[in-house]
This record gives sequence, C-alpha cells and structure tokens, in this order.
Amino acid sequence: MQLTVFIMAGGSGERFWPLSTREKPKQLLKLVDENRSLIRMTVDRILPIVPAERIFIGTNAIQAKGIAEELPMLPTENIIIEPLFKDTAAAIGFGSVVIGEKYPDATMVVLASDHLIKNEENFCKRILTAAEVAEGKDAIVTLGIKPNKPETGYGYLETEECYIGEPTRVVRFWEKPNLHRAEEYVASGRYLWNSGMFIFGINTMMGAFEKYLPKHAATLEKISKLGEAKRDHTSKELNDLFATFEKISIDFGIMEKFDNTFVIPVDFGWNDIGSYPALDEVFEKNDQGSVVRGSRVVEVSAGNNIILGQEGKVIAALGVKDLVIVDTKDQLLICSKADAQNIKKVLEILNK
Repeated sequence: MQLTVFIMAGGSGERFWPLSTREKPKQLLKLVDENRSLIRMTVDRILPIVPAERIFIGTNAIQAKGIAEELPMLPTENIIIEPLFKDTAAAIGFGSVVIGEKYPDATMVVLASDHLIKNEENFCKRILTAAEVAEGKDAIVTLGIKPNKPETGYGYLETEECYIGEPTRVVRFWEKPNLHRAEEYVASGRYLWNSGMFIFGINTMMGAFEKYLPKHAATLEKISKLGEAKRDHTSKELNDLFATFEKISIDFGIMEKFDNTFVIPVDFGWNDIGSYPALDEVFEKNDQGSVVRGSRVVEVSAGNNIILGQEGKVIAALGVKDLVIVDTKDQLLICSKADAQNIKKVLEILNK
C-alpha cells in the first residue's frame, strides 16, 4: 500500500479573528501548543505512518509562504497552490490530479489542517484500517466521531450498526440538525459526527468525479494535461480552468451520492476547534470556570469566560460571564460565547 496525505489548509479562520488573519489563519496559530501551530501538529501526527515526501498541503498563494516556513520538513513542491477558492470538491480533485501524477496508484488520506486529536497513536491505527478498507473494497472511507453530546454544529453519518474501530457502511449523510433531532441521533447510538476526514484510492475518487460531478471531471482532465502550468498558480490556463469549477463541497458533490462509502467509528479525542467556545474543552479552567491565556486576569463576580490576552497586560472582568475576550496588539474582541459563531459578520463590516 502506498499511502499519501493531502492536508487542506486554505481556510481563512475568520471565526478566530482577531488572532487569525488572512495571512496567518487559524492553522498557522500556536493556539493549543505553545511551540507548534495546528498545521504542524497535524503533520507531526501523521508522520509515524507516512513519510514527509508523501505529505502534501493544499492552500492558496497568500498562505503558501507561511506554510512552507512552518513545515520545513516537507519538500517545497509538496505545497499545492490553488489559484482560486472553489470549495472542497475542486480542492480534493486538484490535489488528486497533482498527487496522482507522482503516485498514480496511491491511497490518499484527506485531513483538515486545524483539528485537535488527543490519542494520536489510535488515530494512526484507524487511518491504516481505513486505508485497508478503501483499497480492498474500492470504497471511500471516512472516520466518524462517536458523539458525546447532541451537537448541532456538525453533520452526521447514519449507520446500521456502530462499534468503535469496526468499519461499517454509511446509510446516509445528514446535514446539521436542530437540537431535538441531534438528541435523537445520539440516543439511537447509530449516528456519528462527520469529521471531514476521507480515505480513498485516487482512481476510485476520480471515478466518483466522472459519475457524480462530470463537469469537474472534465475540467480536472484538462488540468492534468497542462504539464508544468498546473503547478503555477499564476498560469492563465490554470486560472481559466479553475474559474469553470462550480463551488460545491465534496460532501454535497460526491459523498452524499457515492454508493460504496464506509465509516470507521472512532473515539480518539477529536475537536475541530471550530470557534472560540471550543477552547472550553481544550484547556483547564481557573477557579471561576474560565479559560485564561496570556494576560494576568482578575475576575470579580465573573466566570465561565474565555479570556485570551497578551503577556504583561492585566485584564479585569467584573460582573460578566459567558464572554469571549480576545486582546491583541491592535484589536480587541468582546462577544458572548453564543455569538462567537458570527464573528465573520464583524469582518464583513470592517472589510467594507
């Protein structure tokens, strides 16, 4: 088995403003580990089973330099620059073309660049099992997270039976549910969170594009014939072809339609760190139930906050709770935890 990895790292991380910027998005932040960024943690996690020369990063021109500096162990040619953002179907298709040119019969593992996984040894074990299933059954395999609460922020995978570590067929993909439906999912024991991690043979995925996204497939075929131009994000030919991609996710475009999808239920301490409130599950809390990083924080009649500040600065919180407070050199965010998902609305106003 020839295992390759494609890490998607083109996101802007808007929900982590003001820490995250377009040039230095969430995946490049040392958000969890003082010495390593999230993308460095992602690469380190997979290195025990895949060598550096077979790990590829999909990103954009703005972030490519920062990623290269953060990951010096990877060959520079393994950073695949997309000329335009056209969602995950185009990103994975383009990555498959580039990687498939060098490793035509490879099995590919698609990972996000900014997730946290506590039990990394178990993670590697499940990836290897998924790769065996993908290769043996010509399947697309995903890892499904065993839910520990009725979460409305994730999509769900329905299965007929669900045992940790045992591959099983996906009955159906379900979009993000309301709370009542999420409670039913968790109570049934047959539903898993969709982690967004996919494992497949490159040839299997290209066949799925031909069947379910034929226009994408035709564009990818043209891109494959560009020669060196396909690796030049300033190339007019590549930009013109990318512009023809419909913006659609791999979930909508292929996964929800593909008829040979398996899932491996897993429980290795996964957190997608999707917004500031996710940090409640990552860090230890102080006596007031708050997450505090960076600054010296004084809380009086306050608690259950997330306060991220700067060294040498004092932040005082008086009579407030359930807030997110993020203080950087030139920007300050104060919002309720409940509204933290909407930070991008602030950016829309600031960017006008």
